[in-house]
Amino acid sequence: MSQPEIRIDQLTGLRTILAPGRAERPDAFVPEAAVSRPDAAASCPFCEGREDRTPPEVWVSREGSPPDGPGWRARVVPNLYPVLEREEPPGRLETAVSSEADPLADSRREQQPDMFRAIPASGAHEVIVHTPRHVTSMAELDESEFAVAVASWRERMRTHADDSSYVHLIVNEGPEAGASLEHTHAQLYGLRFVPVAIARERERTSAYHRRTMGAHLLGDVVVEEVRRRERLVAIDDEAALIAPWASRSPFELRVVPRRPASSFERDGDVGTAMVRRAFEGLRRLFGSPPQGNLWIRTAPRGSDEFCWHVDILPRLTIRAGFELGAGVDVNIYPPERAASDLREALSD
Repeated sequence: MSQPEIRIDQLTGLRTILAPGRAERPDAFVPEAAVSRPDAAASCPFCEGREDRTPPEVWVSREGSPPDGPGWRARVVPNLYPVLEREEPPGRLETAVSSEADPLADSRREQQPDMFRAIPASGAHEVIVHTPRHVTSMAELDESEFAVAVASWRERMRTHADDSSYVHLIVNEGPEAGASLEHTHAQLYGLRFVPVAIARERERTSAYHRRTMGAHLLGDVVVEEVRRRERLVAIDDEAALIAPWASRSPFELRVVPRRPASSFERDGDVGTAMVRRAFEGLRRLFGSPPQGNLWIRTAPRGSDEFCWHVDILPRLTIRAGFELGAGVDVNIYPPERAASDLREALSD
């Protein structure tokens, strides 16, 4: 591929411009590792032995040791500076982008919409500390630690699934990716609404399911990616690791189950090994784990048709005025080239 082209993401319908010629610019992207600051470990509240520096744990993986003390493998505490209020007022959960949440979406003409109405931002906001060891990236976890960390994600997502419209789990690694504390951890948001991006993906997967008389959109994408092998990075019996067709930035990765399943949190440990393989591939390719973000797309409450996936986005370039203003991402490194580089790194 040498000429710019526009691609449309199958799940969202959003456009990405692939501009490979811009990758030839000097320092087109220079990955910065999420390295530990010399003084960070000495004051880190997430390290074992400093449990008194966080709110009391709401869930923990430990064997026999007392609560809120050493001896744990993964630990969950409320976020000290929550985006959402912990106390949730009674009321129904939203399963769509309703006029109750967005007054401008109300189609009734007999009343004047209140364009400045606000509603309480309630829900859950938790921190999932992956390990008692002070490490800056999930790439530094051994196989057992990684399995415990992902199992804790699923446990907490299941816990909040019944009282949330949507459960969003993220990992930020490095200051450029939004991490305020370098000790590897995840954050969980139990939302009382379905974000527009997730609602849009749900609508497209449901429409595809109806139009094809029962086929699954992401399942069909994976089948085709495995057949073509241009953007396939790795595959096992449970999941595939691909560079998405309309990747928004260099080395964006997606872990997808080979058997379509709606909820990540209810699909056993499917995909855990492949998520770890994605981190390992990036670490090998760049010499150290680049800063980046991970998030999980799982079925919103009440969804009949969806397929979970885990997206990993290394922070290698900066979104500038075109991307922010037009809402169209520009990717200077085509996913076919990224997948080839990662396959080679993982084969070493």
